[in-house]
Amino acid sequence: MNITDIKTAVRELSPNERAELLEWLDEFQEALWDRQIEEDLKAGKFDALIRQAEQAFSEGKCKEI
Repeated sequence: MNITDIKTAVRELSPNERAELLEWLDEFQEALWDRQIEEDLKAGKFDALIRQAEQAFSEGKCKEI
């Protein structure tokens, strides 16, 4: 199946089926995003930002929410 086939199949879905598909796609995308953030965190890509935030907090430039 290719993207053209998928687009054609989506056009043939009922409104309820499209809504279900959209909900699933949203959840799928969120899971991918979460996994990417976790991988970036483990790889240290946020280390500088974390240190910067911790410093700003310790200097009283922000507060807990």
